[in-house]
Amino acid sequence: MKDDSVHIEREKGPVLPPKASSYQTQATKIRITEDREATGETAAAYDYWRSGSGRKQVPGIIKCFGARPDFLRQVVDFSNTVHFSEGHLTRRIKEMIASHVSFLNRCPY
Repeated sequence: MKDDSVHIEREKGPVLPPKASSYQTQATKIRITEDREATGETAAAYDYWRSGSGRKQVPGIIKCFGARPDFLRQVVDFSNTVHFSEGHLTRRIKEMIASHVSFLNRCPY
């Protein structure tokens, strides 16, 4: 019997997306509230994230929700439940997957 299956050989090393230098220089369409600009509920929501993460610098993905601090808290709670709780996969495995995906996407966080 003839084998009609297609064999695809992959180059050695990780498969990375092309560098998108113009992407990194474009302004975002979402208003980012920086730490120094955060006041009131937004500052409190950033502090809520810091207290749960143990980190000092708020990453950009969290700052995207600065205009909606009520929603930011919900996102943080959901993320902690889904990503950082024990389940079928351990937290360690989830962190390794997240780190690898960030690397592939050239994401700094």
